[in-house]
Amino acid sequence: MEIRVRRAGAADAPEVARLLHDFNTEFDEPTPGVEALSERARRLMAEGEITVLLGGERPDGIAVLRLRPALWAEGLDAYLEELYVAPERRGQGIGRAMLEATMDAAREAGAVRIDLGTSVDDTAAIGLYESCGFSNREGEPDGPQMLVYERDL
Repeated sequence: MEIRVRRAGAADAPEVARLLHDFNTEFDEPTPGVEALSERARRLMAEGEITVLLGGERPDGIAVLRLRPALWAEGLDAYLEELYVAPERRGQGIGRAMLEATMDAAREAGAVRIDLGTSVDDTAAIGLYESCGFSNREGEPDGPQMLVYERDL
């Protein structure tokens, strides 16, 4: 079964917000709520600051991509800020379709690399990312393990 993935537009902002809110709620992360997220998503998509892809029927999955000029190469760096599939739809290929479509969108925009972060206990996400060629090692496969840090400002 082919999974439909499409780029979100301004009219999709409420669905984008619903999925982002559900994502943070599921993992006990703070969320400003659907209304605030809808306005932010609409504005950031309109300004070209984020590319949002939606996948599945309802839609059931979301990917949020950010692009920035690369320092070490000609082109852009891509950052997969969020990738989420509704719990009842996991294991049906939506996440893989979303990840592949995100990489395609990044390439089409001129990106030369893509990075992302996930928690060490999210084994399903780790399996997906590694099966699609992502590495958690710097340089060669026997290089040091990479870490991602964050902090509120």
